[in-house]
Amino acid sequence: MSDKKARLHVDGMSEVLELPQYEGTLGPDVIDVRNLTNKGIFTYDPGFISTASCESKITFIDGDKGILLHRGYPIEQLAEESDHLETCYLLLYGELPTVAQKEIFVNTIKKHTMVHEQISFFFRGFRRDAHPMAVMCGVVGALSAFYHDSLDIKNERHREIAAFRLIAKIPTIAAMCYKYSIGQPFMYPDNRLSYGANFLHMMFDTPCEPSNVNPVLARAMDRIFLLHADHEQNASTSAVRLTGSSGANPFACIAAGIAALWGPAHGGANEAVLNMLNEIGDEKNIDKFIARAKDKDDPFRLMGFGHRVYKNFDPRAKVMKQTCDEVLGELGLENDPLFRIAKRLEQIALEDPYFVERKLYPNVDFYSGIILKALGIPANMFTVIFATGRTIGWIAHWNEMISGDYRIGRPRQLYTGATKRDYVPIDKRG
Repeated sequence: MSDKKARLHVDGMSEVLELPQYEGTLGPDVIDVRNLTNKGIFTYDPGFISTASCESKITFIDGDKGILLHRGYPIEQLAEESDHLETCYLLLYGELPTVAQKEIFVNTIKKHTMVHEQISFFFRGFRRDAHPMAVMCGVVGALSAFYHDSLDIKNERHREIAAFRLIAKIPTIAAMCYKYSIGQPFMYPDNRLSYGANFLHMMFDTPCEPSNVNPVLARAMDRIFLLHADHEQNASTSAVRLTGSSGANPFACIAAGIAALWGPAHGGANEAVLNMLNEIGDEKNIDKFIARAKDKDDPFRLMGFGHRVYKNFDPRAKVMKQTCDEVLGELGLENDPLFRIAKRLEQIALEDPYFVERKLYPNVDFYSGIILKALGIPANMFTVIFATGRTIGWIAHWNEMISGDYRIGRPRQLYTGATKRDYVPIDKRG
């Protein structure tokens, strides 16, 4: 905090209002407007584009410079050198673990990978063709009915146990959503496997086929989880914090985050990439669609290029591109028609002046959609994968909020409805 002040003059008020101005360790200063309500004034910021809703030490983003830091560590370094569970530890506790700490943490997560057997009965209440995100919302929200021994949010140990359970069980539930949709039996987790390999095992193995997960694909899956682990105060994280501010249990809060992520403007970008590639259909159609993308009067947009936050480049995309190339090479899919379209679009975006000048570079969603398709994961599961990776970010933010001073969220509004009017009995209304 600093002694800086911002001064606000409001028409009709003789008083010039002084507002505290705070400095973060990185990023722009913020102006504290909390006391404006005492003067009968609200600020107006739809979408909270210019409003800091909280103080946080977890993740920092500089979109203009293409920077993403988790607890100060660049995402590129974590993706290259770390793994998802180590990154989970970092986000949750604030520091990278020692060898002993990581071993304990990984083993603890593995001990929580199974879900209560009665949870499997929940799935029978859903149609087989239900969207997996609909099932995820319901089942994750219901976890509080099974694990009510860790619901005292004021108890630090309870919050930690809830975090362990969510990190461990959401991949299991995600895989169950897929298995249920295709009529295959649920696969129990195999705790001999890594986090990414275990997820692929639960997704694609069957009781009559032994586990033999390709390590290249397991590493790719782990990187997808890691690269989606947190992204500061986005819509779903804000939903988790807002829900948590009411004192709701952690499972309900994470279910709220899943619901927010389900929206196509938030979590559906990689699925939209795949839909776009299918719409283009053939390499010979690429030039036509590129021309449409450049036509401001045409509603068609190239999905997976550019980013709302990153005005330069998405720092996650470089590692995801490398992973994409590794997966396609490992599976021998370099000449698959759909992936050839994707590679050609990537080349155009990196070379065509129209895209270069506008900094419409391929982003993390462009590559993750291609990887997930190559792994055999259906498009309606893409957002479920996103939710699985993002779970640790939601938990870390929820825990940070509950651990500190917080108030129940209560946004204000600019009311533009009718003024006061008297009720008219129905028989006298003209």
